[in-house]
Amino acid sequence: MDSNKVDLNLLVALDALLAERNVTRAASRLGLSQPALSAQLARLRDLFGDPLFLPAQRGVTPTARAIELEAPVRRALDQVRDVLARGRGFDPAIADLTVAIACSDYVQVAVIAPLALDLRVSAPKLRIAIRQLDGNLLGQQMEAGVVDLAVMTPSTAPQALRTRLLFHERYVTIARRRHPGVKAKLTLDDFVALEHVVVSPRGGGFGGPVDTALGKLGRKRRIAVSAASFLFVPEFVARSDLIATVPERLVRERAERLQVLEPPLPVEGFTIGLVWHERSHQHPAHRWVRERARTLCGG
Repeated sequence: MDSNKVDLNLLVALDALLAERNVTRAASRLGLSQPALSAQLARLRDLFGDPLFLPAQRGVTPTARAIELEAPVRRALDQVRDVLARGRGFDPAIADLTVAIACSDYVQVAVIAPLALDLRVSAPKLRIAIRQLDGNLLGQQMEAGVVDLAVMTPSTAPQALRTRLLFHERYVTIARRRHPGVKAKLTLDDFVALEHVVVSPRGGGFGGPVDTALGKLGRKRRIAVSAASFLFVPEFVARSDLIATVPERLVRERAERLQVLEPPLPVEGFTIGLVWHERSHQHPAHRWVRERARTLCGG
């Protein structure tokens, strides 16, 4: 390979293709037309003497050579961006970059939606790429630069990653307005007599922290629906006579259609925090985004 032919824009294109595995999405991410990105891909193939990407059913599949290049290319680009950011000072008003954040559906509502709305004003050129959180792959994704930040329970993060607490979440019980069996306060007898919706992220589960707490009291509730996503629950509860016990921040903005009540028994909550890799620890833009998230969450 002739290093004199290396164009930084080609490495940026390669990085986007490796991250997206799709020419159309990569072109959109770079602000290029698809033909322009295809032309850059042709130059990359000539530069590395390898096809790099092969057609697949829903995009492209990287070759072994492309996968081999993924981590070093991303590290090199991170270093260049860091040098440029340090040299000119970080200004969120003109910062032009993408931050990939991995999180659950609940965190998308509780943390990422307020953060994204804030960034539209404070950093209008900064883009947020939301990715589904996969705890088993998170360490590899962060090392490769596919994910820059995760918002999750810090204790479940890989030990090699940095963490910082955002907030402690508690559970509340929700029921629809004018529910015939719920009048501003729930007794434990009412709670176990009513039918419930539960969330099982892996699908099909019929238990959780509420059932653990009930079991300690020798009680059991009636579960009618097991959902795979928290996003399903508030709307379903608002349109039915089922109730649910959910993280409080999920329903803070939905009180007009729901009653939000204290559960009639103590239910252990959980913590939510920021998780990131050492490679982005000192990066000015990433540090600023982490601080914005902490401020918005009251951290």
